[in-house]
Amino acid sequence: MAALRRLYDREAAFLFAVALRIVRRREVASDVLHDAILDIWERAHTFDPRRGAGRAWITSIVRYRALKHVRTARREAPSDPEDGARIADDAPDPLAALAASQDAERLRTCLAQLQADRRRVLLLAYVDGLSQAEIAERLGAPLGTVKAWVRRSLLALKGCLS
Repeated sequence: MAALRRLYDREAAFLFAVALRIVRRREVASDVLHDAILDIWERAHTFDPRRGAGRAWITSIVRYRALKHVRTARREAPSDPEDGARIADDAPDPLAALAASQDAERLRTCLAQLQADRRRVLLLAYVDGLSQAEIAERLGAPLGTVKAWVRRSLLALKGCLS
Protein backbone atom coordinates (compact mmCIF):
# COMPACT_ATOMS: atom_id res chain seq x y z
CA MET A 1 0.00 0.00 0.00
CA ALA A 2 2.94 2.33 0.63
CA ALA A 3 4.02 1.92 -2.99
CA LEU A 4 0.57 2.96 -4.19
CA ARG A 5 0.72 6.06 -1.95
CA ARG A 6 4.18 6.98 -3.34
CA LEU A 7 2.94 6.55 -6.91
CA TYR A 8 -0.07 8.73 -6.21
CA ASP A 9 1.93 11.43 -4.41
CA ARG A 10 4.49 11.57 -7.19
CA GLU A 11 2.23 11.47 -10.26
CA ALA A 12 -1.28 12.61 -9.28
CA ALA A 13 -0.90 16.29 -10.18
CA PHE A 14 0.47 15.53 -13.63
CA LEU A 15 -2.10 12.80 -14.32
CA PHE A 16 -4.94 15.00 -13.07
CA ALA A 17 -3.83 17.69 -15.55
CA VAL A 18 -3.92 15.13 -18.38
CA ALA A 19 -7.43 14.01 -17.43
CA LEU A 20 -8.68 17.57 -16.93
CA ARG A 21 -7.42 18.64 -20.34
CA ILE A 22 -9.55 15.93 -21.92
CA VAL A 23 -12.72 15.89 -19.79
CA ARG A 24 -12.73 19.64 -19.00
CA ARG A 25 -14.45 19.24 -15.62
CA ARG A 26 -12.56 19.00 -12.35
CA GLU A 27 -14.92 16.56 -10.62
CA VAL A 28 -14.93 14.25 -13.63
CA ALA A 29 -11.13 14.46 -13.93
CA SER A 30 -10.90 13.50 -10.27
CA ASP A 31 -13.09 10.43 -10.87
CA VAL A 32 -11.09 9.50 -13.96
CA LEU A 33 -7.83 9.80 -12.00
CA HIS A 34 -9.18 7.66 -9.16
CA ASP A 35 -10.29 4.89 -11.52
CA ALA A 36 -7.05 5.07 -13.49
CA ILE A 37 -4.87 4.82 -10.38
CA LEU A 38 -6.74 1.68 -9.34
CA ASP A 39 -6.38 0.31 -12.86
CA ILE A 40 -2.65 1.09 -12.86
CA TRP A 41 -2.24 -0.66 -9.53
CA GLU A 42 -4.16 -3.74 -10.65
CA ARG A 43 -2.31 -3.95 -13.99
CA ALA A 44 1.19 -3.06 -12.75
CA HIS A 45 2.38 -6.59 -13.47
CA THR A 46 1.72 -6.04 -17.20
CA PHE A 47 4.14 -3.10 -17.48
CA ASP A 48 7.15 -3.88 -19.67
CA PRO A 49 10.00 -1.33 -19.41
CA ARG A 50 11.36 -2.49 -22.77
CA ARG A 51 8.27 -1.05 -24.45
CA GLY A 52 8.55 2.44 -22.97
CA ALA A 53 8.83 4.60 -19.89
CA GLY A 54 6.64 4.00 -16.86
CA ARG A 55 5.26 7.53 -16.91
CA ALA A 56 4.18 7.11 -20.52
CA TRP A 57 2.42 3.87 -19.61
CA ILE A 58 0.47 5.35 -16.69
CA THR A 59 -0.32 8.48 -18.71
CA SER A 60 -1.77 6.34 -21.49
CA ILE A 61 -4.05 4.61 -18.98
CA VAL A 62 -5.33 7.95 -17.66
CA ARG A 63 -5.75 9.27 -21.20
CA TYR A 64 -7.68 6.14 -22.25
CA ARG A 65 -10.00 6.41 -19.24
CA ALA A 66 -10.63 10.12 -19.90
CA LEU A 67 -11.35 9.56 -23.59
CA LYS A 68 -13.64 6.66 -22.75
CA HIS A 69 -15.59 8.92 -20.38
CA VAL A 70 -15.89 11.67 -23.03
CA ARG A 71 -17.08 9.24 -25.69
CA THR A 72 -19.59 7.63 -23.34
CA ALA A 73 -20.92 11.03 -22.30
CA ARG A 74 -21.36 12.04 -25.96
CA ARG A 75 -23.49 8.97 -26.59
CA GLU A 76 -25.61 9.56 -23.50
CA ALA A 77 -26.35 13.27 -23.86
CA PRO A 78 -27.13 15.46 -26.86
CA SER A 79 -24.28 17.76 -27.79
CA ASP A 80 -24.72 21.49 -27.22
CA PRO A 81 -22.04 23.69 -28.86
CA GLU A 82 -22.39 26.28 -26.09
CA ASP A 83 -21.49 23.76 -23.35
CA GLY A 84 -17.79 24.52 -23.73
CA ALA A 85 -18.31 28.18 -22.92
CA ARG A 86 -20.37 27.34 -19.83
CA ILE A 87 -17.85 24.88 -18.44
CA ALA A 88 -15.10 27.51 -18.15
CA ASP A 89 -12.99 26.84 -15.11
CA ASP A 90 -11.04 29.33 -13.00
CA ALA A 91 -8.46 26.68 -12.17
CA PRO A 92 -4.90 27.07 -13.42
CA ASP A 93 -4.21 25.84 -16.92
CA PRO A 94 -3.83 22.05 -16.77
CA LEU A 95 -0.88 22.28 -19.13
CA ALA A 96 0.99 24.20 -16.42
CA ALA A 97 1.62 20.87 -14.70
CA LEU A 98 3.05 19.47 -17.91
CA ALA A 99 5.28 22.52 -18.37
CA ALA A 100 6.71 21.88 -14.91
CA SER A 101 7.76 18.34 -15.70
CA GLN A 102 11.33 17.47 -16.54
CA ASP A 103 10.40 15.95 -19.87
CA ALA A 104 8.43 18.93 -21.14
CA GLU A 105 11.39 20.75 -22.63
CA ARG A 106 12.63 17.64 -24.45
CA LEU A 107 9.16 17.01 -25.77
CA ARG A 108 8.77 20.63 -26.91
CA THR A 109 12.10 20.43 -28.73
CA CYS A 110 11.11 17.21 -30.49
CA LEU A 111 7.65 18.52 -31.37
CA ALA A 112 9.23 21.65 -32.87
CA GLN A 113 11.19 19.42 -35.25
CA LEU A 114 7.97 18.01 -36.75
CA GLN A 115 6.23 19.64 -39.70
CA ALA A 116 3.47 21.98 -38.54
CA ASP A 117 0.60 19.85 -39.88
CA ARG A 118 1.96 16.71 -38.25
CA ARG A 119 2.53 18.49 -34.94
CA ARG A 120 -1.05 19.80 -35.06
CA VAL A 121 -2.42 16.30 -35.67
CA LEU A 122 -0.54 14.93 -32.64
CA LEU A 123 -1.70 17.78 -30.42
CA LEU A 124 -5.31 17.34 -31.51
CA ALA A 125 -5.07 13.63 -30.70
CA TYR A 126 -3.07 13.62 -27.49
CA VAL A 127 -3.86 17.00 -25.94
CA ASP A 128 -7.42 17.60 -27.11
CA GLY A 129 -8.34 13.91 -27.13
CA LEU A 130 -9.82 13.79 -30.63
CA SER A 131 -10.05 10.51 -32.49
CA GLN A 132 -8.29 10.18 -35.83
CA ALA A 133 -11.67 10.34 -37.61
CA GLU A 134 -12.51 13.58 -35.77
CA ILE A 135 -9.12 15.04 -36.71
CA ALA A 136 -9.63 14.10 -40.36
CA GLU A 137 -13.04 15.77 -40.33
CA ARG A 138 -11.73 18.90 -38.61
CA LEU A 139 -8.78 19.27 -41.00
CA GLY A 140 -10.63 18.16 -44.10
CA ALA A 141 -7.97 15.51 -44.72
CA PRO A 142 -8.44 11.86 -45.67
CA LEU A 143 -8.55 9.51 -42.69
CA GLY A 144 -5.71 7.39 -44.10
CA THR A 145 -3.52 10.48 -44.34
CA VAL A 146 -4.23 11.43 -40.73
CA LYS A 147 -3.45 7.88 -39.58
CA ALA A 148 -0.15 7.91 -41.50
CA TRP A 149 0.79 11.33 -40.06
CA VAL A 150 0.08 10.17 -36.52
CA ARG A 151 2.09 6.97 -36.95
CA ARG A 152 5.07 8.65 -38.61
CA SER A 153 5.05 11.54 -36.15
CA LEU A 154 4.98 9.19 -33.15
CA LEU A 155 7.89 7.25 -34.60
CA ALA A 156 9.81 10.50 -35.13
CA LEU A 157 9.07 11.59 -31.55
CA LYS A 158 10.13 8.22 -30.21
CA GLY A 159 13.41 8.47 -32.08
CA CYS A 160 13.99 12.03 -30.91
CA LEU A 161 13.20 11.29 -27.27
CA SER A 162 15.27 8.10 -27.02
